[in-house]
Amino acid sequence: MTSSEHQTPNSKFTTMKHPYVAIMAGGVGARFWPASREARPKQFLDILGVGKSLLRLTFERFLHLCPAENIFIVTNAAYKTLVKEHLPELTDNQIICEPSRNNTAPCIAYTAFKLFDIDPQANFVVAPSDHIILKEAAFLEKIKTALDFTARNEALCTLGISPTRPDTGYGYIKFVKGDSEAPHPVLEFKEKPDLETAKSYLASGDYLWNAGIFVWSAKAILNAFRENASDIYTLFAGGAGIYNTAEEQNFINENYPKSRSISVDFAIMEKAKNVFTLPADIGWSDLGTWASLHAESEKDGENNVVQSSHTLLENVSNCLIRAPKNKLLVLRDLEDFIIVDEGDVLMIYPKSKEQDIKAVTKKLNPEEGYL
Repeated sequence: MTSSEHQTPNSKFTTMKHPYVAIMAGGVGARFWPASREARPKQFLDILGVGKSLLRLTFERFLHLCPAENIFIVTNAAYKTLVKEHLPELTDNQIICEPSRNNTAPCIAYTAFKLFDIDPQANFVVAPSDHIILKEAAFLEKIKTALDFTARNEALCTLGISPTRPDTGYGYIKFVKGDSEAPHPVLEFKEKPDLETAKSYLASGDYLWNAGIFVWSAKAILNAFRENASDIYTLFAGGAGIYNTAEEQNFINENYPKSRSISVDFAIMEKAKNVFTLPADIGWSDLGTWASLHAESEKDGENNVVQSSHTLLENVSNCLIRAPKNKLLVLRDLEDFIIVDEGDVLMIYPKSKEQDIKAVTKKLNPEEGYL
């Protein structure tokens, strides 16, 4: 496979959608410690208390879009066995294993080369494995609209979420507003702002949250890498002829760590001229922290989220409580706390200071086995 095969910025794309999905499932989820650990991060946990892992829920959501054989999981090589445990429908070739954590740009480039080798007209979704989508029917309709658009146009599309508060934890997308149901041109991406800037974005109505859910054809994103991140493109183009063969993993193990660590937002989306966004009201949450889980979960009369079968609560409100099924929790006079009992670790932490939880993990000795 040579770079010239992808140099088609003005060609007319087929209107057939050829849908594929790449689910990103390689993160550690440190902000969900102590439930999320290095050996079993949050995408493999039943973090919602519904009997299924976040990865399984995401996989099943996309079965309404395409068959299981068109869904690929992008993960760290250490989690391949876990992926097979949660998604036994998949073949080994559908589990894309990164030998190192180099952020999202390299793994998306690798995935695009692999899918292009399978189907030169592949049109695919990139989605995190650990987000909540409450309005699944609306979500699938938006994804289908985006897939239809990227099948007809050489475009890089992202779903944008209408902001409901001046959140400083999300990236923002400034876009061209209009009445069209089609994706809108993006003017610029903005990194996580300070509070005053976030307030101004919210007041203007010109910005959306960046949900990190992308839609593009394999051909379009490969062209974008060739034009905007040529070093990454060239590295993976060196695997021409070996993708989807027995030699693929050896090539990746040797070359993937050589790629620079950079997000697809910095490498591509902030530079490319053919970026679009589709505003989406889909009941979205990135489920990044314990507080976001509290916000999105069903609550009792005192605004508590309780994931435990045996609790005795007195004057306890606005708390998130998670404990093993065989353990009785007796709690009194607590407000705005995160209480997580994982058996070997008990964490009781003010919900207002949850952003510090990730920093707590850096103070622990990895040899003690609590990470």
